[in-house]
Amino acid sequence: MDQLSYQAAILLGLVQGAAEFLPVSSSGHLALLQTFFGVADSSGVAFDVLLHLGTLAAVVAAYRRDVLAMLREIVFWLRDLVARRRPGTVPPARRLVLLVAAGTVPLALVPPVRDAVERFYGNTLFIGCALLVTGLLLFAADRIGRGGKTETTATVSDALLVGLAQAAAVVPGLSRSGITVSMGLARGFHRSFALRYSFLLSVPAVLAANLFSLRGAVGTGGTPVSVCLAGMAAAAAAGYGAIRLLRRLAERGRFGGFAWYCWITGLIAIAATLLTG
Repeated sequence: MDQLSYQAAILLGLVQGAAEFLPVSSSGHLALLQTFFGVADSSGVAFDVLLHLGTLAAVVAAYRRDVLAMLREIVFWLRDLVARRRPGTVPPARRLVLLVAAGTVPLALVPPVRDAVERFYGNTLFIGCALLVTGLLLFAADRIGRGGKTETTATVSDALLVGLAQAAAVVPGLSRSGITVSMGLARGFHRSFALRYSFLLSVPAVLAANLFSLRGAVGTGGTPVSVCLAGMAAAAAAGYGAIRLLRRLAERGRFGGFAWYCWITGLIAIAATLLTG
């Protein structure tokens, strides 16, 4: 199996990190890079796991206060269960834990369809069409009225619907952040909470995906560890920058630029597929 170069590893890391959080579909962009430009991850599953760990590190760094508060609240929650105590008012961090847990449940729908979905990863015509759909969702999200729901008022049904949107994003070309934020806004989430919840919801999703992938990671790839770590660092840095950018844009409701980007990229992918097919 061929080894990745530093340049290819860093490029893949930058694309994975930025596109994972910017609402433009990381899976779609990586597939397009592989098909049209010959930039592929030839080091096997292990490198893919490291890239996702890089994006996970970006989320934890950007939302470290929320993550720490949720971890503490899990400990306090377990303590209350053992002591059979029920707090008069459920702390916001505990409600956030519950909402993230509920939103993660629909991921159970993904493994049975994973093999079928993976067939589309090499279908650039399909990916182009999916990017057009992502653009439509982002365009609509810009025009959805401002809701006010946060972790204190969002319901379990809200979380389940956002979780279903996240599960649908396994389809290449559908942006995970784009579709989950759009669903959150449709359910009346405040813009900043829709984005924050989307990214926190990605933490168990990434962990679950990595655990699933690790089953085949042992013994795969011959790429040096230093090259893999370079890709991981690039993914973390690009992901952190993408999260900061989106946090600034969320309050202004400016997802329209990403909608146009998805439309243009999708049309280019469709045209290139038809011309080269």
